[in-house]
Amino acid sequence: MNCPSCDSSHNRKNGKKRGKQNYICVGCGRQFIDKYEPSRTYSNEIKEECLKMYLNGMGFRGIERVKGVHHTTIISWVKQLGKTMVDVPSKDVNQGELVGDRNIPSVGELDELETFVGSKKIKSGCGQQ
Repeated sequence: MNCPSCDSSHNRKNGKKRGKQNYICVGCGRQFIDKYEPSRTYSNEIKEECLKMYLNGMGFRGIERVKGVHHTTIISWVKQLGKTMVDVPSKDVNQGELVGDRNIPSVGELDELETFVGSKKIKSGCGQQ
């Protein structure tokens, strides 16, 4: 096995990471593993199906159960898609009130978010006062 940088065959073992043996080149000091695996990615069809399911009202964890794709992966796909979309103010007055250049909707929707407002009833530890 040769170093990917300097092509030297003089290298040593340098621990393990994620179950794979690491090596370090004695000549240049580069750390490497013996063989690299290509990154695992999802096909565009799976991404489109997950995004369609989200747009049709299904929650992130529900999509995770059906498709087997982790919910944080789906969230990152939604964020990536949101960055590519252009903000266009709608002309429909019935959706909300128009303030300046912005249309403020009268109804908002939050998906899978929960907020605690107020104070806890127990002020001291272990439920004792």
